[in-house]
Amino acid sequence: MPLRPVRRPPSAVSVAPARRAGAPELTAPPRDYTYDGTFEGLLTVIFTVYDWRAAPNSIQPEATAQTGLFAQSAHRETDEALAARVWEGLLKTMDSEARARLYHVFLSEDAEREMLIFRYVDLALRAGRDISENYANADVRRIQRLAQQMFREKHRMEAFVRFEKTTDELFHATIEPDFDVLPLIAAHFTKRYADQRWLIYDSRRHYGLYYDLTRTDVVRFEADKPQKASDLSATVLDEREPLFKLLWQSYFDHVNIPERKNLKLHRRHMPLRYWKYLSEKQPREMRFEPIKNKQAIAGKEVLAGQKQLPPPKQAL
Repeated sequence: MPLRPVRRPPSAVSVAPARRAGAPELTAPPRDYTYDGTFEGLLTVIFTVYDWRAAPNSIQPEATAQTGLFAQSAHRETDEALAARVWEGLLKTMDSEARARLYHVFLSEDAEREMLIFRYVDLALRAGRDISENYANADVRRIQRLAQQMFREKHRMEAFVRFEKTTDELFHATIEPDFDVLPLIAAHFTKRYADQRWLIYDSRRHYGLYYDLTRTDVVRFEADKPQKASDLSATVLDEREPLFKLLWQSYFDHVNIPERKNLKLHRRHMPLRYWKYLSEKQPREMRFEPIKNKQAIAGKEVLAGQKQLPPPKQAL
């Protein structure tokens, strides 16, 4: 008996899903939103904006909030579940790279970062598609510019961090970046220095990253005035640390080529604001002297004691 295709009734025919609805209209009176200053708190505020349908007149951290005269103030406690819901929902209108840029903009500590992120998210929701290449929009251009600045600062921190070894086998480094890049460099240092305990401390934001050979955690210090890198005395540093510093400085002095000195280019790649935490830029405890075990022979310099090869024989 031949098989016959089963015909579905009209009611069972699959229908293509409708286009995703955009963001709801914000018809309620505007509000001055405040949050706890965390990225999860900001995502909670963004959810609340559409839940209450009340546009933000401002979004500010509660500790530094300044409310307006005509907008109602509203403080939102961080809700991890709502924040995760918003974070995952952003992938419906943008890819993971564009979403990551929003987090980088938040870490930039720009004065208008909260409203900038909200306007970008609102524009993407109402467009129903990725807007990362819509450079005609000023907010998109600003997001892209801040993300690029964050990337450069992250790259410099990964290159310019200098550790000092303490008496308890802890490698300590102090940084003072323009942006809050510690969350972005954590993975790099955890992978690269997985066999040693280390602490990277941001003296401007008064917190650091601590790796204990198993995991990397955010740590904060109770001291009101954190010590500078130069305040780590010999009672804290390993006794061999001055020798390591001297060897590091000697290495840079010997690989330097005075004839190719270009301070303008040097400062472009290594800005002055990083120099106070770089070992090679600290005052020399021992004056640099060129290698002395050289002797001139027939217009050439060779190392003392090095055996010279005989001159090649001329062909007859």
